[in-house]
Amino acid sequence: MWYNLRVMQCERKQADSAKLKVCGVSDAAFARAAAARVDYMGFIFAASSPRGVTPEKAAAIVAAVRQGASPPSIVGVFTLRPVEEILRISEEIGFDAVQLHGRFSAEDVAAVKASGRETWLLDDGGDPGATAADGILIDGVKGNLLGGTGERSDWTRVAEVRKAEKKAILAGGLSAENIAEALATGADVLDVNSSLEISPGVKSLERLDVLVRALAAARSASQVD
Repeated sequence: MWYNLRVMQCERKQADSAKLKVCGVSDAAFARAAAARVDYMGFIFAASSPRGVTPEKAAAIVAAVRQGASPPSIVGVFTLRPVEEILRISEEIGFDAVQLHGRFSAEDVAAVKASGRETWLLDDGGDPGATAADGILIDGVKGNLLGGTGERSDWTRVAEVRKAEKKAILAGGLSAENIAEALATGADVLDVNSSLEISPGVKSLERLDVLVRALAAARSASQVD
């Protein structure tokens, strides 16, 4: 009985401390307004994505966001680019974390980590403890698209990632409607993207507010249970 109580308390504490990330930010006005509502803000560097930004545009938005009183941590999201280019862009903009999607080698991951930035790697379904990355991104993959699909991911992977003592970043189909269920997985970071959009790449502050209120309600409910 005491063991079960301790497990429940641990899970509740983890749910209470889960951070919120909004990814695929490409609009300065949205970014400035959303900055105080989220813990992480992600910028995607992929020309094929409707949410993709250039380094110059991202730098301008990040500079504006960081003028706020409590700016979120900034995450650079990269697909298949040379690690040297990733490191250069990360240094120029000053990312707090780097998120890698695609076939990056162990040497690539080590190079990003050596730059002093938290390193997140897209889950490949294997042993999460086999990588040196600080965190594992659990995202929905559809065809050749490496995340950002809006497809629900395998949420059961959260427990495996946390067991490997890695930060679990849960993405893939998160929305105001299921954020309470996502919170209950024990993920460290809840990563929201397409559910906040009124069209591909165009995010709605109103939708973000609905999600933030739903998350706050879920946290309150977890404290009562």
